[in-house]
Amino acid sequence: MEIEIIEESENPMLHRTDVTFRVVHDEATPERLSVRDSLAAKLNKDADEVVIRDLNTKFGMRTTIGRAKVYDDDAVAKEIEREYVLERNKITSDSEAAGEAEEA
Repeated sequence: MEIEIIEESENPMLHRTDVTFRVVHDEATPERLSVRDSLAAKLNKDADEVVIRDLNTKFGMRTTIGRAKVYDDDAVAKEIEREYVLERNKITSDSEAAGEAEEA
């Protein structure tokens, strides 16, 4: 899987960078989490600071266009993003982490 950054735009009010990228893959469309981890590595960020917004693959193509939000730190991401988006990207909110700790 090869990732190429197409466009980056700063959003200082929300402490993030909006990124559009292209993923070239050999097999089926890669999973969201593997794309997030690869993109985070390419941008030298922690995986919890990267939120994949969407991945679009045209039928039969081996290229996927995606959009992501790259936050300055994970606390800002947890504050701004909705719960279902955090869950989809496997980023646990502070309240979820506290609840899981209490159950254990």
